Amino acid sequence: MILPVAVVLGTLVVLLGAGVWVGFSLMGVGLISLSMFRDMPVGTFLAFDLWNSLNTPELVALPLFILMGEILYHTRLSESIFRGLTPWIGGVPGRLLHTNVVGCTLFAAVSGSSAATTATIGRMTLSELKARGYDENLAMGSLCGAGTLGFLIPPSIILILYGVLSETSILDLFIAGIIPGAMLAMAYMGYIAIRAVLDPSLVPKDKMSATWSERFSALADLGPIMALVVAIIGSMYAGIASPTEAATVGVAGALVVALSQKSLSFQTLTHSLFGAIKTCSMIGLILAGALFLSKAMAFLGLPQAVAVAIASLELGPLSLIVLLTIFYVVLGCVIDGLSAIVMTLALVLPLITGAGFDQVWFGIFLVIVVEMSQITPPVGFNLFVVQGLTGAPISQIARASLPFFLIMVAMVFIIALFPDIVTFLPRSM
Repeated sequence: MILPVAVVLGTLVVLLGAGVWVGFSLMGVGLISLSMFRDMPVGTFLAFDLWNSLNTPELVALPLFILMGEILYHTRLSESIFRGLTPWIGGVPGRLLHTNVVGCTLFAAVSGSSAATTATIGRMTLSELKARGYDENLAMGSLCGAGTLGFLIPPSIILILYGVLSETSILDLFIAGIIPGAMLAMAYMGYIAIRAVLDPSLVPKDKMSATWSERFSALADLGPIMALVVAIIGSMYAGIASPTEAATVGVAGALVVALSQKSLSFQTLTHSLFGAIKTCSMIGLILAGALFLSKAMAFLGLPQAVAVAIASLELGPLSLIVLLTIFYVVLGCVIDGLSAIVMTLALVLPLITGAGFDQVWFGIFLVIVVEMSQITPPVGFNLFVVQGLTGAPISQIARASLPFFLIMVAMVFIIALFPDIVTFLPRSM
């Protein structure tokens, strides 16, 4: 069994190191491994598997949610969020720094993408915060940390892919992400408030105040996004719509928002469609390669061999979680989180289920550790997004993001010690 493992890992390293696209690299590893160790028509098997893998009803929600995020990206929704939040959080310690966290939380609920959430909210907040005299490092760090909520708060692209790969209910995964996502957002805000209290120089000295009349008037700016959140998440939680149907509602709602803000034109619609096509093509290729590789490894018996090897270590459940957390954080330093999940899930999932962990719980755990990889150099994608917005060095942005990385580490162990935080809502449906 050592030789097949060496061939799989060696081929993967060579292909990725040569710059071959992740999806093609995964397919190539599967093709080469099966050709070497199994006597079977590999080409026919690949063609059949590609069709069956991508021709599943569960995947229909994915391009719809991506299209919804692309449409909203071309509206003035982020500006509306900023105007609506400012009167409410102006008197909280840290003041407008909280717009990064709350804004990302709200936009994540209608985006599903970490990069899109970070870029959209960051375009509006970073320059404004800098102009008003807020600490640049805390502004960048809070944006990097809060931007990762696009993966956790439903609808999440990664949760859809995990549900398809692991054959877990996507609706249960969406519902399970609500409480951990809210807890992470509150932890980020708590950290910002504590920093602002301990070091008042991080925020401008001028006080911000708003009357209750101004606060309630500002709710009109939050109306569009709140309506979308209720329509998408509320319809799923109430059992009115499946994830695919909720995605359709989301696209229709995004079109209504764009139309009401006079942002809907043939040009923006064309850009949204082409952006969605590019993203879906990239994800579809990775997903097809990952599913084929997982079946190839099953034919070779690698998941069972790895499971036996780790089981021989006699690790307890918590020790296994510590080991997997370190593994995914290190892996996330050199490869994007989506690829890390699809490349390893076939090996890791049997270990988790064997240790008695719930698959819905593990999906949320995976998303949080992948969120960590979004802000760990050298491949932390959110770091590159913020660098593109600010021009600051990656090293500076990474240091600014470190406290929020540590908050996510703490969150992993909290849900490991208290798994009901994740599983309570899906069980209660």
